[in-house]
Amino acid sequence: MHIEHTALIVDDYDKAIEFYVDVLGFELVEDSPSTTNDGRPKRWVVVRPPGAQTGLLLARADGERQSAAVGEQYAGRVGLFLRVENFDASYQHMVSHNVEFLTEPRTETFGQFAVFLDVAGNKWDLLGPV
Repeated sequence: MHIEHTALIVDDYDKAIEFYVDVLGFELVEDSPSTTNDGRPKRWVVVRPPGAQTGLLLARADGERQSAAVGEQYAGRVGLFLRVENFDASYQHMVSHNVEFLTEPRTETFGQFAVFLDVAGNKWDLLGPV
């Protein structure tokens, strides 16, 4: 058993794909036409880190309630955690691609980390080894 996907509400599919694939290095697993429950067009877009089983389903906001949730899915808390093998290289790559970091890198008992914002404004921890 495993979690297949978790949905992440975004403003724009293509900007989100660019961020996750070009900046974070995720794989674009699927980008297929689909429809909403009431028959309007949408896309089924899934990205995930290379080799991972769990992906992010990038869901374009539909309506006021979902638009209000963009960047606030975790009520201002860090809600997503990206573990990398080479923290320094990943951090420098992200900085060079203008990713906004809210904290400076530091080391804790669980390893290196820094908090960054994704393209929608959600807080993530970038995590590295101890």
